[in-house]
Amino acid sequence: MKSVKETLLERRSIRRYERQLIEQEKMEAIYQAIRNTPTSYNGQQFSVIEISDQSMKEQLYEITGQKQIKTSAVFLVFCLDFHKLRVAARLKGVESPSFEATIDGYTVGVIDASLAMMSALTAAESMGLGGCCVGYIRTADPVKVSEMLGLPKGVAIVCGLAIGYPREMPDLKPKLPQSLVIHKNHYTPDAEMEPLLRAYDKEVYDYNRHRAGDQTENDWAEHIVWYHKHSMEHGIKEYLKRQIDLEF
Repeated sequence: MKSVKETLLERRSIRRYERQLIEQEKMEAIYQAIRNTPTSYNGQQFSVIEISDQSMKEQLYEITGQKQIKTSAVFLVFCLDFHKLRVAARLKGVESPSFEATIDGYTVGVIDASLAMMSALTAAESMGLGGCCVGYIRTADPVKVSEMLGLPKGVAIVCGLAIGYPREMPDLKPKLPQSLVIHKNHYTPDAEMEPLLRAYDKEVYDYNRHRAGDQTENDWAEHIVWYHKHSMEHGIKEYLKRQIDLEF
Protein backbone atom coordinates (compact mmCIF):
# COMPACT_ATOMS: atom_id res chain seq x y z
CA MET A 1 0.00 0.00 0.00
CA LYS A 2 1.44 3.36 -1.04
CA SER A 3 1.47 6.35 1.28
CA VAL A 4 -0.89 9.25 0.58
CA LYS A 5 2.05 11.44 -0.48
CA GLU A 6 3.49 8.80 -2.81
CA THR A 7 0.08 8.05 -4.32
CA LEU A 8 -0.67 11.69 -5.13
CA LEU A 9 2.77 12.96 -6.15
CA GLU A 10 3.75 9.98 -8.32
CA ARG A 11 0.45 9.81 -10.19
CA ARG A 12 0.72 9.36 -13.95
CA SER A 13 -1.75 8.35 -16.66
CA ILE A 14 -1.51 4.68 -17.61
CA ARG A 15 -2.79 3.73 -21.06
CA ARG A 16 -1.52 0.14 -21.36
CA TYR A 17 -2.52 -2.56 -18.91
CA GLU A 18 -1.67 -6.17 -18.16
CA ARG A 19 -4.28 -8.79 -19.02
CA GLN A 20 -5.01 -9.33 -15.35
CA LEU A 21 -8.26 -9.09 -13.46
CA ILE A 22 -8.44 -6.83 -10.44
CA GLU A 23 -9.09 -8.67 -7.19
CA GLN A 24 -12.62 -8.23 -5.87
CA GLU A 25 -11.41 -6.83 -2.55
CA LYS A 26 -9.52 -4.08 -4.38
CA MET A 27 -12.56 -3.19 -6.46
CA GLU A 28 -14.64 -3.15 -3.28
CA ALA A 29 -12.17 -0.73 -1.68
CA ILE A 30 -12.40 1.53 -4.75
CA TYR A 31 -16.19 1.48 -4.62
CA GLN A 32 -16.22 2.25 -0.90
CA ALA A 33 -13.95 5.23 -1.59
CA ILE A 34 -16.38 6.40 -4.28
CA ARG A 35 -19.35 6.06 -1.91
CA ASN A 36 -17.55 8.10 0.75
CA THR A 37 -16.84 11.01 -1.59
CA PRO A 38 -17.75 14.45 -0.20
CA THR A 39 -20.64 15.96 -2.17
CA SER A 40 -22.69 19.13 -2.14
CA TYR A 41 -25.09 19.03 0.82
CA ASN A 42 -24.61 15.22 0.86
CA GLY A 43 -26.84 15.17 -2.22
CA GLN A 44 -24.55 12.61 -3.90
CA GLN A 45 -25.51 13.89 -7.34
CA PHE A 46 -23.53 11.29 -9.27
CA SER A 47 -23.58 7.68 -10.41
CA VAL A 48 -20.91 5.37 -11.81
CA ILE A 49 -21.39 2.80 -14.57
CA GLU A 50 -18.94 -0.09 -14.27
CA ILE A 51 -17.98 -1.61 -17.62
CA SER A 52 -16.11 -4.89 -17.38
CA ASP A 53 -17.68 -6.50 -20.46
CA GLN A 54 -14.92 -6.61 -23.09
CA SER A 55 -17.28 -6.21 -26.05
CA MET A 56 -18.66 -2.99 -24.55
CA LYS A 57 -15.15 -1.69 -23.93
CA GLU A 58 -14.31 -2.47 -27.56
CA GLN A 59 -17.38 -0.52 -28.71
CA LEU A 60 -16.40 2.45 -26.55
CA TYR A 61 -12.90 2.29 -28.01
CA GLU A 62 -14.37 2.42 -31.53
CA ILE A 63 -16.37 5.52 -30.56
CA THR A 64 -13.58 7.39 -28.77
CA GLY A 65 -10.33 6.03 -30.24
CA GLN A 66 -8.94 5.79 -26.69
CA LYS A 67 -7.00 2.51 -26.45
CA GLN A 68 -6.86 2.58 -22.66
CA ILE A 69 -10.58 1.82 -22.56
CA LYS A 70 -10.24 -1.56 -24.27
CA THR A 71 -7.00 -2.57 -22.53
CA SER A 72 -8.21 -1.71 -19.02
CA ALA A 73 -9.51 -4.34 -16.63
CA VAL A 74 -12.43 -2.10 -15.69
CA PHE A 75 -13.72 1.12 -17.22
CA LEU A 76 -15.82 3.38 -15.03
CA VAL A 77 -18.09 6.08 -16.44
CA PHE A 78 -18.81 8.87 -13.96
CA CYS A 79 -22.08 10.71 -14.48
CA LEU A 80 -23.89 13.60 -12.85
CA ASP A 81 -27.18 12.16 -11.63
CA PHE A 82 -30.34 13.96 -10.53
CA HIS A 83 -32.61 11.10 -11.62
CA LYS A 84 -32.26 9.11 -8.38
CA LEU A 85 -33.40 12.05 -6.28
CA ARG A 86 -36.37 12.56 -8.58
CA VAL A 87 -37.39 8.91 -8.10
CA ALA A 88 -37.00 9.20 -4.32
CA ALA A 89 -38.98 12.45 -4.25
CA ARG A 90 -41.75 10.89 -6.32
CA LEU A 91 -42.05 8.05 -3.81
CA LYS A 92 -42.76 10.66 -1.14
CA GLY A 93 -45.14 12.66 -3.31
CA VAL A 94 -42.70 15.57 -3.55
CA GLU A 95 -42.08 17.44 -6.80
CA SER A 96 -38.36 17.82 -7.51
CA PRO A 97 -37.27 21.00 -9.35
CA SER A 98 -35.11 20.78 -12.48
CA PHE A 99 -32.02 21.96 -10.61
CA GLU A 100 -29.77 20.18 -13.12
CA ALA A 101 -31.13 22.47 -15.86
CA THR A 102 -29.44 25.45 -14.19
CA ILE A 103 -25.76 26.37 -14.41
CA ASP A 104 -25.41 25.95 -10.64
CA GLY A 105 -27.09 22.53 -10.69
CA TYR A 106 -24.97 21.32 -13.59
CA THR A 107 -21.84 22.56 -11.82
CA VAL A 108 -22.83 20.73 -8.62
CA GLY A 109 -23.29 17.48 -10.55
CA VAL A 110 -19.98 17.82 -12.39
CA ILE A 111 -18.11 18.58 -9.16
CA ASP A 112 -19.69 15.62 -7.34
CA ALA A 113 -18.86 13.22 -10.18
CA SER A 114 -15.32 14.60 -10.52
CA LEU A 115 -14.62 14.26 -6.80
CA ALA A 116 -15.89 10.67 -6.96
CA MET A 117 -13.54 9.94 -9.86
CA MET A 118 -10.58 11.33 -7.95
CA SER A 119 -11.53 9.21 -4.95
CA ALA A 120 -11.54 6.14 -7.20
CA LEU A 121 -8.25 7.00 -8.88
CA THR A 122 -6.48 7.69 -5.59
CA ALA A 123 -7.77 4.47 -4.04
CA ALA A 124 -6.76 2.45 -7.10
CA GLU A 125 -3.24 3.87 -7.31
CA SER A 126 -2.66 3.42 -3.58
CA MET A 127 -3.13 -0.34 -4.14
CA GLY A 128 -0.65 -0.61 -7.02
CA LEU A 129 -3.16 -0.19 -9.84
CA GLY A 130 -2.91 2.39 -12.61
CA GLY A 131 -5.55 4.63 -14.09
CA CYS A 132 -6.29 7.13 -16.82
CA CYS A 133 -9.08 9.70 -16.92
CA VAL A 134 -10.85 9.76 -20.30
CA GLY A 135 -12.71 12.95 -21.20
CA TYR A 136 -13.43 11.75 -24.75
CA ILE A 137 -16.15 9.49 -23.36
CA ARG A 138 -18.11 12.74 -22.86
CA THR A 139 -17.20 14.49 -26.11
CA ALA A 140 -16.76 11.89 -28.89
CA ASP A 141 -20.40 10.79 -29.25
CA PRO A 142 -22.15 11.29 -25.90
CA VAL A 143 -25.62 10.50 -27.24
CA LYS A 144 -24.53 7.10 -28.55
CA VAL A 145 -22.64 6.30 -25.35
CA SER A 146 -25.60 7.37 -23.20
CA GLU A 147 -27.90 5.10 -25.21
CA MET A 148 -25.43 2.21 -24.80
CA LEU A 149 -25.41 2.73 -21.05
CA GLY A 150 -29.17 3.28 -20.76
CA LEU A 151 -28.85 6.69 -19.10
CA PRO A 152 -32.25 8.18 -18.26
CA LYS A 153 -33.20 11.86 -18.31
CA GLY A 154 -31.41 13.72 -15.54
CA VAL A 155 -28.18 11.74 -15.96
CA ALA A 156 -25.26 12.90 -18.12
CA ILE A 157 -21.70 11.71 -18.71
CA VAL A 158 -18.91 13.67 -17.03
CA CYS A 159 -15.77 11.57 -17.49
CA GLY A 160 -14.43 8.03 -17.69
CA LEU A 161 -11.71 6.24 -15.73
CA ALA A 162 -9.72 3.27 -17.02
CA ILE A 163 -8.24 1.06 -14.27
CA GLY A 164 -5.90 -1.93 -14.39
CA TYR A 165 -2.47 -3.28 -13.58
CA PRO A 166 0.11 -1.08 -15.38
CA ARG A 167 1.99 -2.49 -18.33
CA GLU A 168 3.96 0.74 -18.67
CA MET A 169 5.39 3.40 -16.41
CA PRO A 170 5.61 6.64 -18.43
CA ASP A 171 7.68 9.63 -17.34
CA LEU A 172 6.00 12.08 -15.00
CA LYS A 173 4.72 15.04 -16.99
CA PRO A 174 5.92 18.50 -15.93
CA LYS A 175 3.25 20.53 -14.16
CA LEU A 176 2.81 24.26 -13.77
CA PRO A 177 5.02 25.69 -11.01
CA GLN A 178 3.34 25.97 -7.65
CA SER A 179 3.36 29.79 -7.79
CA LEU A 180 1.11 29.65 -10.88
CA VAL A 181 -1.34 27.31 -9.19
CA ILE A 182 -1.44 28.57 -5.61
CA HIS A 183 -2.11 32.31 -5.55
CA LYS A 184 -1.46 34.00 -2.19
CA ASN A 185 -4.30 36.26 -1.01
CA HIS A 186 -4.97 37.58 -4.54
CA TYR A 187 -4.64 36.46 -8.15
CA THR A 188 -1.09 36.87 -9.48
CA PRO A 189 -0.68 39.79 -11.95
CA ASP A 190 0.07 38.94 -15.59
CA ALA A 191 3.50 40.61 -15.43
CA GLU A 192 4.58 38.15 -12.74
CA MET A 193 3.06 35.15 -14.50
CA GLU A 194 4.44 35.76 -17.98
CA PRO A 195 8.10 34.71 -17.43
CA LEU A 196 6.98 31.64 -15.48
CA LEU A 197 4.52 30.66 -18.22
CA ARG A 198 7.16 31.16 -20.90
CA ALA A 199 9.57 28.91 -19.00
CA TYR A 200 6.92 26.27 -18.39
CA ASP A 201 5.89 26.25 -22.05
CA LYS A 202 9.49 25.48 -23.00
CA GLU A 203 9.74 22.82 -20.31
CA VAL A 204 6.72 21.00 -21.75
CA TYR A 205 8.09 21.32 -25.27
CA ASP A 206 11.45 19.83 -24.20
CA TYR A 207 9.72 17.05 -22.28
CA ASN A 208 7.58 16.04 -25.26
CA ARG A 209 10.61 15.98 -27.57
CA HIS A 210 12.67 13.71 -25.30
CA ARG A 211 10.21 11.67 -23.26
CA ALA A 212 10.13 7.88 -23.34
CA GLY A 213 7.57 6.50 -25.78
CA ASP A 214 5.83 8.62 -28.41
CA GLN A 215 7.60 11.95 -28.88
CA THR A 216 5.97 15.12 -30.23
CA GLU A 217 6.70 18.79 -30.91
CA ASN A 218 3.85 19.92 -28.65
CA ASP A 219 4.30 22.83 -26.28
CA TRP A 220 1.72 23.64 -23.60
CA ALA A 221 -0.07 26.84 -24.63
CA GLU A 222 -0.67 26.22 -28.34
CA HIS A 223 -1.50 22.56 -27.81
CA ILE A 224 -4.11 23.23 -25.12
CA VAL A 225 -5.63 26.10 -27.14
CA TRP A 226 -5.98 23.66 -30.06
CA TYR A 227 -7.60 21.13 -27.75
CA HIS A 228 -10.13 23.68 -26.49
CA LYS A 229 -11.04 24.72 -30.05
CA HIS A 230 -11.39 21.06 -31.04
CA SER A 231 -13.57 20.29 -28.01
CA MET A 232 -15.96 23.11 -28.90
CA GLU A 233 -16.85 21.26 -32.12
CA HIS A 234 -18.38 18.25 -30.36
CA GLY A 235 -21.93 19.51 -29.78
CA ILE A 236 -22.00 19.10 -26.00
CA LYS A 237 -24.68 21.81 -25.75
CA GLU A 238 -27.14 19.66 -27.69
CA TYR A 239 -26.31 16.62 -25.56
CA LEU A 240 -26.85 18.46 -22.28
CA LYS A 241 -30.13 19.86 -23.59
CA ARG A 242 -31.20 16.29 -24.37
CA GLN A 243 -30.17 14.76 -21.04
CA ILE A 244 -30.77 17.49 -18.47
CA ASP A 245 -32.59 20.32 -20.32
CA LEU A 246 -29.63 22.65 -19.76
CA GLU A 247 -29.59 25.67 -22.03
CA PHE A 248 -26.73 28.14 -22.28
